[in-house]
Amino acid sequence: MQITLLNYTKLNICAHAIRTCWQSFEKGDNGGEKDKELIYRVGNKFKHASTLEHLYYTFYIQGISRATLQELARHRIASLSVKSTRYTLKELKNTESFLPLNEVNFSRAGKFLVFTQNKAVDKASVQALENLRLLLQENISNDLVKFAMPESYKTELTWSINARSLQNFLHLRSSKSALWEIRNLAFALFESLPNEHKFLFEECVGEE
Repeated sequence: MQITLLNYTKLNICAHAIRTCWQSFEKGDNGGEKDKELIYRVGNKFKHASTLEHLYYTFYIQGISRATLQELARHRIASLSVKSTRYTLKELKNTESFLPLNEVNFSRAGKFLVFTQNKAVDKASVQALENLRLLLQENISNDLVKFAMPESYKTELTWSINARSLQNFLHLRSSKSALWEIRNLAFALFESLPNEHKFLFEECVGEE
């Protein structure tokens, strides 16, 4: 899994939005400590969290499973653009067979699959990957072949989300009851945030 923060909104934009309500612009310090205290007090302490919607973050997320992609898509107040199976399954078509299952083939399959460390599940994933590869070699259209894709197949996406929704995501998905892969994603997203923004999210992140 690899996370890249592509873009984010400066804190002074959120502070400006908050100060619009009271017309207190002269008290701002362009995203400095005064503005950070204001953002925390209004958005976190007093829970006027709509003000946090002015802060946006755009991430490039690589190497997660399609199973986790489904979980991610349940967070509706976010925008996602996902690697297309229609156009990219050719990456698998001309590879060598992944069978019989041995350490070398598991290693090569890791380019395409997220493994769970459960041998039975991972073996089944590699078998499904081999079935997918064989279907592609029969020149069946990608739109049909993708119905045979294992949930463990790796994908990537560009994901944009506002701070209020990201707080909700981190609170739910860093929980010990969350799916292990999306829990790892939650911690990785938090770590990739700008240091000056982390104060908004520290109380939302569970213990690793």
